[in-house]
Amino acid sequence: MNPAAVHSNFRLISCQRNASAVISKDFSDLARIYEQGVNLCLIERCLSNTEQTFVADVLSQHYTIELSILLNPKRYDFNSLWPQAAHLSGYSAWLGDVAHLTTAFCELFDRQQVGLRLRTLDKAMCPRFHVDRVPVRMVCSYGGLGTEWLPEHAVDRTRLGMGNGGLPDYSSGLITASTEMQTMPAYAVALMKGELWEGNENQGLVHRSPSPTEQQPRRLLLTLDML
Repeated sequence: MNPAAVHSNFRLISCQRNASAVISKDFSDLARIYEQGVNLCLIERCLSNTEQTFVADVLSQHYTIELSILLNPKRYDFNSLWPQAAHLSGYSAWLGDVAHLTTAFCELFDRQQVGLRLRTLDKAMCPRFHVDRVPVRMVCSYGGLGTEWLPEHAVDRTRLGMGNGGLPDYSSGLITASTEMQTMPAYAVALMKGELWEGNENQGLVHRSPSPTEQQPRRLLLTLDML
């Protein structure tokens, strides 16, 4: 994927204080993560009915997985990713999407290997708003609630971490415009810049895990990290 060759319609929000988010339906807009000042590229998309059926089945039937592996997508046998769920309808189609995202991540950042984590979650893994100490991370919530994030104009970064004074996010002053909090849709693909991306110091995307609800008690989360 050539970042210089991307030309498509997209939506730009939160362009204050030198950090912005690109929200698009064009997968090639992931390449805009290379742009100065962009700390999120979010691609909204739908999966096929077959893939969505697989995800619904693993979540409703309480299949569990907690997998963390290093892989080369050109050599890895994705059929072995989740053998306990391999008999479910739609498994192969869903694997194709995981392979597609993994390959795209490696191509976009010119990597041979990627750190893949796949987990079923029934609680908020990181319930406080925070930034990641990584260059960039890809996130996709297959079903359930998606990652929550704050546009730059809605956050006071001095209240992150110890700056919250021991207070909850909603009362510490971290969130300056609560109505502006965003949630990534299910199946959307996000590239989130962290603090270790060169030139992005103190501009990593502020985000947190969603809290489960009675209607959506579980989610299946895929994350990909640069190695």
